[in-house]
Amino acid sequence: MIRPGVRSAGRAPDRQTRGGRARREGRRAEWWCALWLMLRGYRLLGFRLKTPQAEIDILALRDGVVAVIEVKRRRTLGEALEAVGAAQRRRLIAAAGGLAARRPDLAAAPVRLDLIALAPGRLPRHIPDAWRDA
Repeated sequence: MIRPGVRSAGRAPDRQTRGGRARREGRRAEWWCALWLMLRGYRLLGFRLKTPQAEIDILALRDGVVAVIEVKRRRTLGEALEAVGAAQRRRLIAAAGGLAARRPDLAAAPVRLDLIALAPGRLPRHIPDAWRDA
């Protein structure tokens, strides 16, 4: 009998096991990025914020700019950039705009979409306004 999440000799982990591992690694990456941002002077406004439009990994403020920060753990920076499609970028910006509009201190602040890419064995790579030209 094969149970979900249990690996038999010579068999690859099932989809449920891989998905659980990916979620745990993603959460760990988000925590590392949050700490890394605070060390660089960002004030965290929210973490894993669920909105009707999208889930925002990290919402932060620095120098009067609201940064919607998408965290991606991939092998390369290019793979991380490609992992966030145009529709997802639109949803993230709409979600951040809605959150900022409900807070008088942020209502007039510009909103920017950043990426923090994590690759094995490397420091986080923060790209402010990562999709400006997209």
